[in-house]
Formats: sequence, structure tokens, C-alpha cells
Amino acid sequence: MEYESSIAAAQKVLDDFMVAFNARDIPAFEATFNFPSVRLASNTFVILSKGDMKPERFTSGALAEWDHSAWERRSVIHAGADKVHIATRFKRSRKDGRRIGGVLSIYVLTRRSGPWGLKTTTLCAPPPDRHRTPLPSASRCRE
Repeated sequence: MEYESSIAAAQKVLDDFMVAFNARDIPAFEATFNFPSVRLASNTFVILSKGDMKPERFTSGALAEWDHSAWERRSVIHAGADKVHIATRFKRSRKDGRRIGGVLSIYVLTRRSGPWGLKTTTLCAPPPDRHRTPLPSASRCRE
């Protein structure tokens, strides 16, 4: 497979990203990014920089009931020597294991003069008040 090492490195970053996020380990979480990083979610465009992640992020908004997340699907949609795009679906769960919901997303990982890291993320997640409302299949963000 062409770009096999790029894909493996990008998948490892996503593994490390999820482990660090679930552990609420901000330094390890930030180490998975190539800053500045761009995030588009809930129709909001944000440029992330090192130091933007704060502990309260884990207990508010969409993460108010959250305890942990897990990848349900990851599919490479484009790969090159220094950039890999991966379409994903992850689930958010409560402490007792009950599912909060699933989110479709695309992660763009890059290698820029050194390690691989997250450069761009787009999440297809409707506002929290809609997360249980079925959407037409063409506009479905949560599964």
C-alpha cells in the first residue's frame, strides 16, 4: 500500500489523541497536535493554539455527562507523504458505559518538520439539544 508509513503514523496519533483525551492529560493531548490547528464543529470555526485546552473543558457543554470516548470507525480517505485524511466515527459514553452519542468527523493529520499531529478537525455534530433527534439521512451527523 502506498504511503503505508504515513497512514500508520497518522493512526498512531489518533490512538494517542483518544488515550490522552480520555485520561484528561492536557500535555499529552496537546502533544498530538501540530499547532495552530483548525476545528470546525457545531458551525463554529476555531483556531486552536497550545495552551487553549483547560481542565473545565472536560466537564461542560457537550462533555457535561461525558466520561470517555472510543473510536467506532476510522477510514483513510486520502494519504500522502506528509498528510493523511481520516474519516471517523467515535462514541461518547457516560461513566456507567451508557452511550451519549456518536459523532462523525474527519481528521487531517500532517507531518511538519518533525512529528505527525492533528492539523484540522471537522465534526458533524448537531447542537446537544438535537443529539437524539433523528435527522434525514443526507444531513445526518450523529449515528
